[in-house]
Amino acid sequence: MEDERKRSRERGFTLIELIVVLVILGLLATVVGPQVMKRLAQGKAEIAKIQVAQFEGALGLFRFDVGRYPSSTEGLEALARDSGIENWSGPYLQKTTIPKDPWGRDYEYRSPGQHGDYDLWSHGADGTSGGEADAADVTSW
Repeated sequence: MEDERKRSRERGFTLIELIVVLVILGLLATVVGPQVMKRLAQGKAEIAKIQVAQFEGALGLFRFDVGRYPSSTEGLEALARDSGIENWSGPYLQKTTIPKDPWGRDYEYRSPGQHGDYDLWSHGADGTSGGEADAADVTSW
């Protein structure tokens, strides 16, 4: 009889033990979850800054070859494809497609710019001008 009780206790977890484990996991998810989401949002903003810096380098090479920055109508596509621009020696980007920002939208480009020879920006997570934290614009100026 005593052997049966020992074996029944060794078979698995009790319902109380499972509930305790689930409560602990729930508490951990409540504490850790927001921090993970915050880091993810910060990571996307950092990726956007890196991409803007890559565009700036490509724009510099374009200007070196062509003698000017792409116009607003030519846009960033001029960095990837030759559309008959004199002295074009590209592509100036590693890929022949223009990357989208980390939120899946096109980068905005204007030349001449209001803040310099050109303006290059992403509207951030919210997709609108301005914003704070992960919704803040990522700009070249």
